[in-house]
Amino acid sequence: MIYSFKGHIPIIHESSFVHQLAAVTGNVIIGKNCYIGPGAAIRGDWGEIILEDGVNVQENCTIHMFPGKSIVLKESAHVGHGAIIHGANLGKNCLIGMNSVIMDDAEIGDECIVGAMSFVKAEEKFPKRKLIVGNPAKAIKDISDEMIAWKTAGTRLYQQLPADCHESLREVEPLREIPKNRAVQEDFYKTLEEFRAKNKE
Repeated sequence: MIYSFKGHIPIIHESSFVHQLAAVTGNVIIGKNCYIGPGAAIRGDWGEIILEDGVNVQENCTIHMFPGKSIVLKESAHVGHGAIIHGANLGKNCLIGMNSVIMDDAEIGDECIVGAMSFVKAEEKFPKRKLIVGNPAKAIKDISDEMIAWKTAGTRLYQQLPADCHESLREVEPLREIPKNRAVQEDFYKTLEEFRAKNKE
């Protein structure tokens, strides 16, 4: 659902997809080819939230901030299921792992990867291409070209997903039996370990 708040109406590019079970409120700008999953809450009631082109905010994520703040999720930022971004800025092509929490005035550099369930403290700043994990989160190593290639390929799937949703996502009544010729879905993206193994062949 899309909500105005105190005169601010969200601005969402027509190529992007916001699931009807997500809530986008107030002073929010969403660029091209962005995906906002069900259960996501993007609350621009007290400040401004900008999602640049190709950002995805997956199921049950929350994006919010303290009053008067403006935050940016830069191009191709990838926010995994259940993550919370509270007043933080995300660099280009970064990955925020599932159920991570990124606190106020933190800055995640371009092409960083934040591990699942990590906690980034307020005002922490990480330069580009760092692997960030733990509670409190720390940079433990640099991101390799291989890791960023894998991440970028995954984000491309989410950048295609809005068009796929506009084309084929429909509310339906469920089937009551399994069809005899039920389609098998394609195995078109690998885990990082599978990706590494394939590239060594």
